[in-house]
Amino acid sequence: MNSLYITLGTIGGTEWIIIIAVVLLLFGGKKIPELMKGLGSGINEFKKASKGEEEKPAAKKEEETKE
Repeated sequence: MNSLYITLGTIGGTEWIIIIAVVLLLFGGKKIPELMKGLGSGINEFKKASKGEEEKPAAKKEEETKE
């Protein structure tokens, strides 16, 4: 494992630029915000699930807002 790390090294600035360019070419500039929004909502749902919070049904939310 240690020799693998020495061989591959770490990811530097140039490598990040290449990775970002490839992602832009694959998905396009308009698709990236949609992907990030989906990723963010997925992370938020994971955090809620790990805390044990359950989302209230839509009917209960509407009743609470009417009061």
